[in-house]
Amino acid sequence: MHASRLPVCPECLQAVTPVSGVLCVICGERLPANALPSGPADQADGPICEECRKTPPPYVQACAYGAYEGGLRDLIHLLKYDQVRPAARVLGSKLAEAMVRLAPAIGTADPMVVPVPLHKTKLRQRGFNQSELIARAALKLKPGGLQLEMPPLLLVRRRATESQTGLTRNERGENVRGAFQARQPERIAGRNILLVDDVFTTGTTIAECARVLRRAGAERIWVATVARVLKSDSRPGLDEREMQRFIGAAAQA
Repeated sequence: MHASRLPVCPECLQAVTPVSGVLCVICGERLPANALPSGPADQADGPICEECRKTPPPYVQACAYGAYEGGLRDLIHLLKYDQVRPAARVLGSKLAEAMVRLAPAIGTADPMVVPVPLHKTKLRQRGFNQSELIARAALKLKPGGLQLEMPPLLLVRRRATESQTGLTRNERGENVRGAFQARQPERIAGRNILLVDDVFTTGTTIAECARVLRRAGAERIWVATVARVLKSDSRPGLDEREMQRFIGAAAQA
């Protein structure tokens, strides 16, 4: 099935474009247009958001292809909730573009690709891990000339987690703490990792996965996702709980 035959209008597909604007060079959050580089000149290659300055994440850099909205959100929903598997090929091409953007930073590190895993209960319900399907489609495109491999089951979700909807930042962290486990640590130790997912929502799940991989001995970790929920696109005047309810639909992976 070609992209034009997916149950998404051609205009919506054409409107799927990369994230634009000034982005945090670490997590990829969109910043005000007048944002300036932060931190020592020899460490900052661009602007860094307030959260990354306060609490540096356990990964080097995260990059998403586009904003979680419009046709891109529709494609992700088609795959995850309607089981329209051909959507994975289109989403894989977008993930590959995010990987290409990371290629200069990755260089010759030759990372192993690790999809964010689903719990076995949700995997049975859905029939597949959407992040793995999208990653496999991306790897077929050999993005950025990167030498990538995706060994199976390096990371597993050992317990189901509650929906992140409506939770504060601290509550989200508690919700996913201990939910993931690194398998085959002998294969992870000393290796670089490219962690992939469909949507970067709040970053809590990605950060927990990265921490588990780091504890297993991973050297450096980069993150590539198809889409990202941009806080700057959310409605103004919301407190933290309201903000999480607003963006929470994306967190029910």
